[in-house]
Amino acid sequence: MKKSLHPENYRFVVFKDMSNGIAFLSRSTAPSKETVKWEDGKDYPLIKLEISNTSHPFFTGKNVLVDTTGRIEKFKKRYEKKTK
Repeated sequence: MKKSLHPENYRFVVFKDMSNGIAFLSRSTAPSKETVKWEDGKDYPLIKLEISNTSHPFFTGKNVLVDTTGRIEKFKKRYEKKTK
C-alpha cells in the first residue's frame, strides 16, 4: 500500500440521520462547525446526514419516502390547479 495515501487526522464524530433522528459515533476526517454532547458527556463534532443505513430502503426493507424539502407538496399544488 502507498505511504501517506490515507489522512492522519481521524477523530471521533457524531453522525445524525435527520430523517429519523438516529445518531451514531464513528471516526472521520469530515469537517464540521457544529458540536453535540454525546452519551458519554463529551462534545463531538456533528455531521448531519439526509439518509443513512438506518433510513435507506435497501437496508430497512421498507419503501419509505423521505421528503425533506417539501417537494411532494409543491408537486401536488402545481398539478392540483390543472385538474380543477
